[in-house]
Amino acid sequence: MDLLSSPLWIAGPPAILLLALAIDALAGDMRPVFRFVPHPVVAIGHLVAGLDRRLNRPQRSAGDRRLRGALATIVVVALVAGIGWAAHAVFVHAKWGWAAEAAVIGVLVAQRSLHDHVAAVGRALAQEGLEAGRREVAHIVGRDPDTLDAHGVARAAIESLFENFGDGVVAPVFWYLLLGLPGVLALKAINTLDSMIGHRTPRHLDFGAAAARLDTAVMFLPARIAALCLVFAAAATPGGAPVAALRVAWRDGRKHRSVNAGWPEGAGAGALGLALSGPRRYHGTVSDDPWIGDGRARATPDDIARAMRLFVVACLVHAALAAGYLLLFSR
Repeated sequence: MDLLSSPLWIAGPPAILLLALAIDALAGDMRPVFRFVPHPVVAIGHLVAGLDRRLNRPQRSAGDRRLRGALATIVVVALVAGIGWAAHAVFVHAKWGWAAEAAVIGVLVAQRSLHDHVAAVGRALAQEGLEAGRREVAHIVGRDPDTLDAHGVARAAIESLFENFGDGVVAPVFWYLLLGLPGVLALKAINTLDSMIGHRTPRHLDFGAAAARLDTAVMFLPARIAALCLVFAAAATPGGAPVAALRVAWRDGRKHRSVNAGWPEGAGAGALGLALSGPRRYHGTVSDDPWIGDGRARATPDDIARAMRLFVVACLVHAALAAGYLLLFSR
């Protein structure tokens, strides 16, 4: 039998996962493909938006909105996971099914897109100045870019890089290792729910409560694994400080307003000798967040470049750990 066209179960999960990571690293978010078909996350977003419009009416009581939000969360996650299960059932016996599944997983991992977005901030800030840096960083952070100076733009890009390493790279692979394709798609459904309705705003405080709590739960272990990958990467990156990365992640990870995001951010801050997070402004409101790390707060485009080198090595460490896990424990 031709191995390349063999069924998914012969190719094996290690080959599928490594191919998925390679597809993402080489092809990124595959924008040309999704000009013709909807991206899975976009499709999930349409579903969430429709349920939000229908079920989240302001005249309903807080308890009613919490219940409806919890039901909407269950429906979306179950439906998307069910689609993942059905797709895997088709792939598992199909010729080239393993390659198709790898392509789907690759679309749902964000190594390349995260790298490219942060690189664009660094280039704009270094070559075109503050306004260009603000314009680019507005694509990846929620804070008010017009209030950021050059150091704030650089810090925001670096913080986004490390936080999203956990969300967009480690978490999809973690849930693939545990639950296969249905697990990856369920995670994306939960992330999308949280990003759309998991806010502490008057409209979504009650309706999005279940989505926000579920997102926190599914990201708990991946965030800490991401921090460890950054610690290991610091040991293999020139100028990295692995001991400081571990110390800052352990000490300052819980200072972040997110119980998860502070861990990879702390590891990155310690590895690079920076101070991240700190006070920032969202939609005209100042959030007086504590600093994470002991180093410089005056980050520069050179620090963005250093952070990206650390990120690339961390992605390689993460891929090696995931493949090793599969080789040891998968049948």
